Amino acid sequence: MQENYLANWIQALFDSLPPEDNKNGVLVLGAIKFNFVKKSAYPVSDFCCCSHSLQIIIKIASGNGVEKILVGQQASFNHLIFSMNFSTTNVKNFANGGFIMSASYNPGGPEYDWFNYSSGQPAPESITDKIYGNTLSISEIKIADIPDVDLSKTGVTKFGSFSVEVIDPVSDYLELLETVFDFQLIRSLISRPDFRFTFDAMHAVTGAMPNLFLLINLVQLWILGFNYAMYDSIANGIPLEDFGHGHPDPNLTYAKDLVNILYAENGPDFGAASDGDGNRNMILGRCFFVTPSDSVAVIAANAREAIPYFKDGVKGLARSMPTSGALMSPLVGNFLGILWMLGSYQFAGKRVLEQALTTFVRRMASAWLSIIAHRNKDKKAGEKLISVADVVKEHWATYGRNFFSRYDYEECESEGANKMVAYLRETASKSKTGDKYGSYVLQFADDFTYTDPVDGSVVSKQGVRFVFSDGSRIIYRLSGTGSAGATVRVYIEQFEPDASKHDLDAQVALKPLINLALSLSKLKDFTGREKPTVTQTCEDHYYPVLAVAGNTYTNTCD
Repeated sequence: MQENYLANWIQALFDSLPPEDNKNGVLVLGAIKFNFVKKSAYPVSDFCCCSHSLQIIIKIASGNGVEKILVGQQASFNHLIFSMNFSTTNVKNFANGGFIMSASYNPGGPEYDWFNYSSGQPAPESITDKIYGNTLSISEIKIADIPDVDLSKTGVTKFGSFSVEVIDPVSDYLELLETVFDFQLIRSLISRPDFRFTFDAMHAVTGAMPNLFLLINLVQLWILGFNYAMYDSIANGIPLEDFGHGHPDPNLTYAKDLVNILYAENGPDFGAASDGDGNRNMILGRCFFVTPSDSVAVIAANAREAIPYFKDGVKGLARSMPTSGALMSPLVGNFLGILWMLGSYQFAGKRVLEQALTTFVRRMASAWLSIIAHRNKDKKAGEKLISVADVVKEHWATYGRNFFSRYDYEECESEGANKMVAYLRETASKSKTGDKYGSYVLQFADDFTYTDPVDGSVVSKQGVRFVFSDGSRIIYRLSGTGSAGATVRVYIEQFEPDASKHDLDAQVALKPLINLALSLSKLKDFTGREKPTVTQTCEDHYYPVLAVAGNTYTNTCD
């Protein structure tokens, strides 16, 4: 990293904000403790390294006229806690914005400093574009000549009209969650001797305080004496700088240890994993994988009854375009911020294993435990519990099932991948309604462009779509976010209302459409790839065809 990189970037950001958003304003500051950490990452020895970066931001904020900084004790606002606490502190303190340094599922680096806006949503594109422009022309850094602030203790430190308040994010977070979930009901579930769960923190930030954050205030159970609910329930719970040489992107490939546990004979009833900064989640039942699209749909359908915060209903739903059953919203989280800003975005299912309950709610594991607890609240000891699989299958019977699969081809040669996408765009532009592709009749094909109905912002080239008359879809996207080369993503979806077919293997149900997707794109010719790197978010909850670490998961636990 170049000298003064962080300081230059922060100053460029302040230069990009409207004056009312920083002059005499209040900002929230935090980090997940992986950025700028070159020593042991857990949890005290890294603090000085992370703290140095925070001190820089504090001094530049003061130099730019900010009136007050709110920072979590020992900088412990991770992405998950930050999202929750930001909304809380905004209500309590009318915060104008906030910084979070996050490594996501990549080990630390300077490219993961984020600025969230006044209601907690990511900074809009109008601001991020200005930041980039200012980084090219910055000529001065406005930094206050003040001493470092002790971030290890709660309290207020003042420097004239500027103040830094160190708050306890844990207490604020738990206080907020008490208004969202029925803790007592969840405790009654996870304290049952006939209910077992496992949470895989993947050596990431959600393991830093598992006693407090794992599956909603688990520490209260521990204090009450339910020790068996804690032991052996947390896997990979110590945060590590390199994530234990793993890849904390929770899916059936990278969280294979958790999958093996849930698919083992007499495995736990419930499993969950989260990514590097806690905002991507995977939910499993015994021998049952819940896809993101089903997960958000099930939660939305059960929220009013199972989650106290939604007793008056859910305000809004958002999904990315390629995701199964998706609403026509863009992939990038920045644009979901528009709905967040209006208070109408509460559930989201993204193209990866990520879902977000915002406007205060972002814990998928907690939401699912709430649903399972609610459905089993009248079950007596010895009675068969309603399982994760039972809940999802009931949902399918009511609403139908979307068979869905995503093929990821990672680290492809960029030239070939780009040529493939260009070919698909040309094919889509020449297509017309009624064109036949085997047994499929084309409804339309395009390169998806999203125009936001709220602010009019436009985002283009979000995926080449082929949509057929029966509602089946094939979508192709190219991602450059991998550490090397390009990633080609192919999304295949088919809706099935017939309940007698809901237990079909998704790969079998989708085989004709998958074959069409591969032949239509000439993927092998352009990329040289014969098989995907990851078959992710496959909507077959038994996952009978995915081989992970030498195992093939079948529709039983035998």
